[in-house]
This record gives sequence, C-alpha cells and structure tokens, in this order.
Amino acid sequence: MPPGLTPTSYAILGLLAIRPCTTYELTQQMSRAVGQFWPRAESRLYEEPKKLVVHGLATSTPGTVGQRPRTVYAITLEGRRALAEWISKPASSAPELHVESMIKVFFAEHGSRADLQATIERIRAWTDERLEVSAGIAREYLQAQGSFPDRLPWLILTGRLLDEHVLAIRRWADWAADLVETWPDEVTKAEPPLDALQAMAERIDEALLSAPGRHSAESRRDTPPDRPRLPQ
Repeated sequence: MPPGLTPTSYAILGLLAIRPCTTYELTQQMSRAVGQFWPRAESRLYEEPKKLVVHGLATSTPGTVGQRPRTVYAITLEGRRALAEWISKPASSAPELHVESMIKVFFAEHGSRADLQATIERIRAWTDERLEVSAGIAREYLQAQGSFPDRLPWLILTGRLLDEHVLAIRRWADWAADLVETWPDEVTKAEPPLDALQAMAERIDEALLSAPGRHSAESRRDTPPDRPRLPQ
C-alpha cells in the first residue's frame, strides 16, 4: 500500500468506485454497510478522502448545496487500479471480535448475578436491533428497492456473514440468560456447567474434522484422540 494508506482508505476508495460522494455521504455509507464489519470513528473517515487525493487515487471537486460548501470526491483510473491490486492481496489482519460487554461477562465475579443478567440482556437487545435492520434491508432488495442492486451477489455474501455473527451472539445470549438464571445471587458460588464445556470440545473437534483436507488418512492419523468425558 502507498505510505499512509490503510484498509480504511481502500474501503473509502471502494465506495468511490461505486459512485462519486461527498464526505458526509461516505460516512453514511460506512455506517450503513462497511462499518458493520470495519467500524471506524467518523472523525477519521473525514481525513481518508483527502489522502486519496494526495496519492492521485481520487479527485475532489468543490461545490455548494444551497449556501453550504461541499466537496465531491471521485475515483480516478489510478485509484481503480490500486483498488484492484489491493483486493488481490491477502488481508493484513485476521478476523477479530470486539464486544465491550464481554469484558464485563469475563470478570463477572466482581459483580452480582443481577449485573451479569443485565449485561446479557443488553447484548440480546442489541441482537434484536441488528436483526430488525438486517431483515428490513433484505426485504428492500427482495422488493427491488435496495440500493445498487447490481452489487447484490457480493452484498449477499457479506450480509450472510453479518447475519450469522448476530445470530450466533443471540443464541449465546439466550443460552447464557437461561444458565445464569439458575445461579445463586453471589456468582462466585456458581457451579461450572461442565456439560457445556464437553459440548464445546466436541463441536470444535467436529468442525476441525469437517474442514477441507482433513478427511485424508494422514489427516485422520494426526487428529487427537477423543477427549475423555468430564466429570458430572
């Protein structure tokens, strides 16, 4: 990547490849789409188009809306080439999970059961909000009302991952709420659910065995033996 450019720079460049935008429109698109899997502070987004212009990857055209000045950014041919080159290369970072509420769950022994239940409920409420938004977007496209329908094949690819992510969190929140409901008010006295731990281990082993290339005889020989069952 040219000096100073980041994955966020290329996300903005990708949005400009769809159509010219003002900085405000770019931040709105980031919030609605790219920001769902690449969240960034809005203040940083306002600087990215300027960097693209400096590197010759975008142009800026001043104008006005009523009495207010505005700048419209558009991708250049060199910008399209740079975007295509960046797309062809491996990502510079691995997928990561960013959930502040889980810090509170992880250190739940420093609060009460009520604190933990409230945290879990807030997580579940967030999933309700996200799923409602996602369902609305899906219905828009099914009714031929969605934005940029020509991009729908890869929009569906992206949307499926986002939906699965939210649904996984929702399943966890439902399970966690039921489990914590059985705990004493002083969570340090809760018994660990070893059956859940056993199920986790078995699911992971099953997922590893179903991965591509793990079905050969050599792969099977390398697979660790079944874990002994945990005490009940």
